[in-house]
Amino acid sequence: MSPAMKFTALLAALLLALPAAAQQQKPYEPHVGQAGKDVIWVPTPDEVVDRMLRMAQVTKDDYVVDLGAGDGKIAIAAAKKFGARSMGIEYNPDMARFAQSNVVKAGATDRARIVQGDIFASDFTSATVVTMYLLPGLNMKLRPQLLQMRPGTRIVSHSFTMEDWQPDETSSMDGRRAYFWVVPAQVMGSWTLEFGPEKRELSIEQRFQKIDGSVAYGSTQVGLREAALRGFVIGFSYVDQAAVKRDFSGRVLGGGRMEGSFKADNGSEGRWTATKK
Repeated sequence: MSPAMKFTALLAALLLALPAAAQQQKPYEPHVGQAGKDVIWVPTPDEVVDRMLRMAQVTKDDYVVDLGAGDGKIAIAAAKKFGARSMGIEYNPDMARFAQSNVVKAGATDRARIVQGDIFASDFTSATVVTMYLLPGLNMKLRPQLLQMRPGTRIVSHSFTMEDWQPDETSSMDGRRAYFWVVPAQVMGSWTLEFGPEKRELSIEQRFQKIDGSVAYGSTQVGLREAALRGFVIGFSYVDQAAVKRDFSGRVLGGGRMEGSFKADNGSEGRWTATKK
């Protein structure tokens, strides 16, 4: 092949390669329905993002972690609109870089960031709020980890529930739903309840945030009334053998301890403590 022919062939090859090179340099743009590790990407509408963060009552004191961050809009909204610190975890490297570029464009790099990672291998235990738009099976796979988080942590899911862990609130927005939970303290078991000069055995049964139980007066088990648990805040009442109703409110402190105050309808009041047996 002559030098002229070689030059012509090389030029033709370069011209053919130009469209492919230009295509490779085109900025990454996600598209609705694109495949991810376990889900396809569908963006959460802005009004749902806003309601999710309001359900969790996000403030500047919160640390919001969005599981499956997508384009980063939840992490950005938490930082820009509510002043929280936030982090989004996204498995797709291209999407994670795209989402972080959105953080930069939004001017939120001082409060928000997107990291590439697997939500099932990431540590988000320091979050005070967790948001997600996953699938039912993934929610259930995450559920044990979520229930082990610090009591009082708020969880919000777009579209999908946690099966028999009933939500504390369900909101609807133009046909879409968001579900809210508060991680409950673990209080199931037998406790020694002390208030004033009295010491009683308190037994608590628990199913997620739903509690019930009894207080022992000799061989009589006095049932609890108005038993409620929200995060680490607990309350219950009972009527004793003298027909006096006592109302207890307090906090689960961890380490097998609870404490608070009580009031009785005979006018007595004071402090109470409980120690797990």
